[in-house]
Order: sequence, then structure tokens, then C-alpha cells
Amino acid sequence: MGERRFGEFVEVRRHGYVAELALDRPKAMNAVSSAMARSIGEACAALAADPDARVVVLTSTHERAFCVGADLKERNSFSDAELVRQRPVARAAYTGVLELPMPTVAAVHGFALGGGFELALSCDIIVADPTAVVGLPEVSVGVIPGGGGTQLLPRRVGAARAAELIFSARRVEAAEAKELGLVDIVAGDGEDRDEALALAARIAANSPVGLRAAKRALRLGHGLDLRAGLEVEDAAWRAVAFSGDRAEGVAAFNEKRKPEWPG
Repeated sequence: MGERRFGEFVEVRRHGYVAELALDRPKAMNAVSSAMARSIGEACAALAADPDARVVVLTSTHERAFCVGADLKERNSFSDAELVRQRPVARAAYTGVLELPMPTVAAVHGFALGGGFELALSCDIIVADPTAVVGLPEVSVGVIPGGGGTQLLPRRVGAARAAELIFSARRVEAAEAKELGLVDIVAGDGEDRDEALALAARIAANSPVGLRAAKRALRLGHGLDLRAGLEVEDAAWRAVAFSGDRAEGVAAFNEKRKPEWPG
């Protein structure tokens, strides 16, 4: 899959084996409308089915914001029935990112609030620049984080810290966010996208079969007791042990050359 637009607000760009999923609704600071949510879900479905996409990087075309969350202007216009009908569309955007089978990296600058931060939390690794401001302020407008935030945040920072952040609805700037584990890497000013793409390229040099199996084991094993987690790991190992990638990886190591992954 080459460069392709999904609706008006989402673009997928290719950088070799790295796919960049760019949020592109700059006039609304990437607020997630129903149309944009639908496009995110469609883009993720296409990427999940693309065997040449080894890593996905989630970025923003807006200079001052990653994503400010749900489109509250649109939400305010909904009747109760319309809000209920819209819920599966919104949810599919977040689960689309979360369930991508390959490693995912978010590149965050400026505001990443509410659903915007939940999109980042749905990725495996979050790279930010010093302008990043993250948070889940939903309780301040009478709702709760509904894009995975109540489940993903405590898995990152622990239950008590997640409770403090969600209950207070406070915004956290980049330096503190790194200290708390809300983001993983703080790049130079304006360099979040470049840093994320460079990291993705390093990841993409590894076995695509191994990467997907490792992600599956990490995700499925989280929260299980150790014995059950080791069974998940063993199943993932068995899935790759007799693959073409394993044979090529061992051969390349012994022959002191770069592997050519069959995938």
C-alpha cells in the first residue's frame, strides 16, 4: 500500500517498511469527529492487512497539537440516540490502533488530550517533544475516558497514579510526563516525528514475524499470573520457531550478513 488518504482527515504514508498514519484535520486541531474516527478505523484495518507494514507511526500534521480529543462541538449537537449510534464508530478508531498487530509508535507534540492521548496510549511506545501536554480531562466535562484510557493508563503508570491523573483531570507537560511514564522518550524541540520514524526504522530492521509474535505475547500476557504468562510466551515462541524468518535470522548471523526477512 503506497501513500493513500482515508476520507478527508487521515493519510497513510510509506517509508519503506514503516507506515506513517497521519492525523490531518488541522483546522480543528485534529479533534476526532465521527468522520475522522471512521477514517482512522479504516486506515488501521488496511494497515493490519498489509504484510509490508512492519511498524506504524502515528503522527499529526498540526504544528501545535497532536490531537485535542473528541470533537465536542459535534458531540453537543447529538441527540441521545445519535450519541449511542456514534459510540461504536468512535470506539473502533481507538481499538483499531490498539489492535494493530505490528509495533506502533506515537509521535506527540503540543496538546494530546482526552481521546488524543488515548490514541497515543493505544500505541506501544510514545515519543514526545518538549511542547507536549498530555492528559485525560474527561471528568471535567462530565464523562470518563472512553477510548481505553481507564484501562491503558494504569497499565503504564499503576492504579494510584492513573486514578490521580484521571480524577484530577490535570494536564501534564512533557518533562513530568516522561518522569511519570506517560511518555517514553522526549526528543528535541519539533523532532518528535523524526525521532519516532527513526526508531520505527530501527525496529523494522528486525524480523516481522518475530515482532508481531513478541507484541502478541506482550499484550496477551500482561496481567496474567507468571505461569499463565509463560504459557502465552511459549505459544508465541512456537509460532516463530519454525518460520522462514527464524531460519534466515540464524543463517544471516552465522554468515555475518544482514538478514533478508521472508516475513
